[in-house]
Amino acid sequence: MTTTVDEVLPYDEALAAFDPVMGLEVHVELGTNTKMFCGCATTFGAEPNTQVCPVCLGLPGALPVVNAMGVESAIRIGLALNCEIATWCRFARKNYFYPDMPKNFQTSQYDEPIAFNGYLDVEVPGEHGEEPWTYRVEIERAHMEEDTGKSLHVGGSTGRIHGAEYSLVDYNRAGIPLIEIVTKPLTGAGERAPQVARAYVAALRDLLKALDVSDVKMEQGSMRCDVNLSLRPKAGEPTSPEQAAVPLGTRSETKNVNSLRSVERAVRFEICRHAAVLSNGGSIVQETRHFHEDTGATTSGRIKSDADDYRYFPEPDLVPVAPSREWVEELRATLPENPAEHRRRLQTEWGYSDLEMRDVLNAGALDLIERTVAAGASAQSARKWWLGEPSRRANTEALELVAYADQVGLTPAYVAELQSMVDAKRLNDKMARQVLEGVLDGEGAPTAVADARGLELVQDDGALEAAVAKVIEGNPDVADKIRDGKVQAAGALIGQVMKEMKGQADAGKARELILSTLGEG
Repeated sequence: MTTTVDEVLPYDEALAAFDPVMGLEVHVELGTNTKMFCGCATTFGAEPNTQVCPVCLGLPGALPVVNAMGVESAIRIGLALNCEIATWCRFARKNYFYPDMPKNFQTSQYDEPIAFNGYLDVEVPGEHGEEPWTYRVEIERAHMEEDTGKSLHVGGSTGRIHGAEYSLVDYNRAGIPLIEIVTKPLTGAGERAPQVARAYVAALRDLLKALDVSDVKMEQGSMRCDVNLSLRPKAGEPTSPEQAAVPLGTRSETKNVNSLRSVERAVRFEICRHAAVLSNGGSIVQETRHFHEDTGATTSGRIKSDADDYRYFPEPDLVPVAPSREWVEELRATLPENPAEHRRRLQTEWGYSDLEMRDVLNAGALDLIERTVAAGASAQSARKWWLGEPSRRANTEALELVAYADQVGLTPAYVAELQSMVDAKRLNDKMARQVLEGVLDGEGAPTAVADARGLELVQDDGALEAAVAKVIEGNPDVADKIRDGKVQAAGALIGQVMKEMKGQADAGKARELILSTLGEG
């Protein structure tokens, strides 16, 4: 099947004519031990169809029971998002043909969510040296539901159903607790709309991780974002409330975007695509879209249904949920430090400049550095190692740094171990970089890599003294400059000493010995 490539308008031209309006729906799989309405396990990566039972398979006569931890997590999420918590709410059946939902309906919440009317203040990084700015994302609702199963389309080149030879279904994921967090329409971001979307999902991920309600691994699908976008014509300054209330355009919904970078790219592409359609006199189709990581483009999925099409009605097999005010306040007391305040505190403790902290946040390295410092490394050394080769490789593979570290087995403990070897004078920085590359290439822990590669500073002072003497003898002009007080000239001799000792000398000790030998120590 040939995929049609949509026409797009250049981004600057699109923003000159239209204002983007976004709505972001983030689905979060909760980290409970069992599913939302049954006792099946939720272990990621288990053999297909081994974590199922009559309830999550939708067999006749099977009755669901609400997971209390799922409700507790939903309330804590709602409180952290400054939402009102319902005194009474209930579940509903969302009727739709799901190939991977055997009941043929999803147990969700419709007009009575557990949390509503909230907000999250998001810090959006500045551009071109500008200060960051705060954008308030208003939350429409956060409601409880269950995840669907997972379809695997075999054959073909896209991994999608079109062109596949056959399809398989794994029901392990069916029934896993989900919280869906839905924003109100986000306006006023203008050309920064893609960055606002990314910053919001990043801030939400940080918040959920701090709450310890989900592992929020976007690459594994435990957190994913549906990007709704529409454009409306740009108008001049409104002269009346009626003019200010410009109606929203028809939206598209890009489904299951699973990285921060992809959220930003999906918003940008849809702005350009919508603008091209509207500028050519066309109409936007209300539909779902698929995002393609390789191209950054979206393609058409299916016509998007409205709420009426799902024929919602109250779930007859589940009692309403009515959290007491006392319980809600007890849960409020368990909320962690706000992630933004946490970042500011860490920056002060670590002594990072604003630029250093911005680099850390842009690289997604904050948590990794925090755990590395807890494992014994200094804040500066932790920053140096994480923002070096691991960050470069993660960017090359278009992965979040955390996801890349998980993939190659690089842990904060390993980075702290590497730095301890430098601190103990076993390795110099050049050797340590070689060891780190070995760890990233799957050769094992830092000590094991250093042992296997024979990387260790020569501790024999006699060998170092001999190398220094040889280099001084071979460079009398440089030696004379140092004797005359030009200490900076020692760098040339240090490089030759390192070469003489095949990189296995301590550069600091070599410098001291050179200067003392030439009467400058």
